[in-house]
Amino acid sequence: MDLLTIGQQAKESARYMNRMGITEKNQGLLLTAQSLLDHEEEILTTNAQDIENAKKNGMSPSMIDRLRLDHTRLEGMADGLRQVAGLADPVGEVTSMKPRPNGLLIGKKRVPLGVVGIIYEARPNVTSDAFGLCFKTGNAVILKGGSDAICSNQAIVSALRDGLKRGGFCENAVQLITSTDRETTKQFMRMNGYVDVLIPRGGAGLIRAVVENSTVPVIETGTGNCHIYVDESADFEMAINIIINAKTQRVSVCNACESLIVHRAIAKDFLPLLKQRLMEEKQVEVRADECACEIIPEFTRANESDWGTEYLDYILSLRIVDNLDQAIAHINRYNTGHSEAIITNDYENAQRFLNEVDAAAVYVNASTRFTDGNEFGFGAEIGISTQKLHARGPMGLEALTTTKYIIYGNGQVR
Repeated sequence: MDLLTIGQQAKESARYMNRMGITEKNQGLLLTAQSLLDHEEEILTTNAQDIENAKKNGMSPSMIDRLRLDHTRLEGMADGLRQVAGLADPVGEVTSMKPRPNGLLIGKKRVPLGVVGIIYEARPNVTSDAFGLCFKTGNAVILKGGSDAICSNQAIVSALRDGLKRGGFCENAVQLITSTDRETTKQFMRMNGYVDVLIPRGGAGLIRAVVENSTVPVIETGTGNCHIYVDESADFEMAINIIINAKTQRVSVCNACESLIVHRAIAKDFLPLLKQRLMEEKQVEVRADECACEIIPEFTRANESDWGTEYLDYILSLRIVDNLDQAIAHINRYNTGHSEAIITNDYENAQRFLNEVDAAAVYVNASTRFTDGNEFGFGAEIGISTQKLHARGPMGLEALTTTKYIIYGNGQVR
């Protein structure tokens, strides 16, 4: 199907969905959740084809893990749709209503964005997550997945559309662009007559390409060069447990820790413990500055590019600093505005870190892995915005709405 037809169908579907009530939308979500499970054999079979192709193409194990689906992950996708059905619907909320001296009542009402376009890479669970959040907020969605997951995405969208059809809903609430060539992607970025907002999810190259080439308004979901700063007052056991979780629980995600900063006053005592847990138990390569390498010769000497790299692998950069000022300066220079954490027992340092670090999510004594729509209570997320306009951080339902003014009068003229 050509892009023009997809755009026209999305526009028509958005108008239809704007009339849907809360009960209808929740019913559609529950039906599509069940449809995913009803089509499990087909989805997992096509996913196995994607996995086999990825191995042939030399994809890294961590990226293959992002691509892989199994029964448990498919159950999780279906459960994500059910959770979204259980969330409060922001559409229709009147956020203010104020009288003017001339008798007009002027209010603000939350409404759908319209047609949401999403360009994403090799995570097929994004397909159902994006649909669920858009459907709940009355938006039609056009999906453009990467070639690595094309078979999986086609099967998932087919299952979602089948669920909508069985419930008597508009199937075109979700559409997938099946072409994987770059020219089609560029054309999609310029469909501002049909697409109201474009959201890229993926690596730095994809996001940069969308931001630079799109004529459609873009909500930028950034990469995650996330830092943890271990302050001089930090509890060592807490710090190491948080670092292990943030770095190794799932290395291929954007909220994983990529960079570690340690206060010089504790480095000689802390780094040997870190080496034992991180390198010897978890086989993480540590790329460190000169001072850290003098303490732990097994560390690899870092170069300038390491400080700004999102590894998505069992690699971590490490720098020693003299004070909190240096830690904050380093983070604000090299971070991507995603998630940053401080481990400390010093209240004033914690408050300064919260106030001065420029990121969408800033933590005190907790893992950066919590930057997630579900963990924040939003249900599944559409992405994690690292920009500052419209939405920032995990984007749940409210981020997929806009507002319009509603004005009540009784014959006023100007």
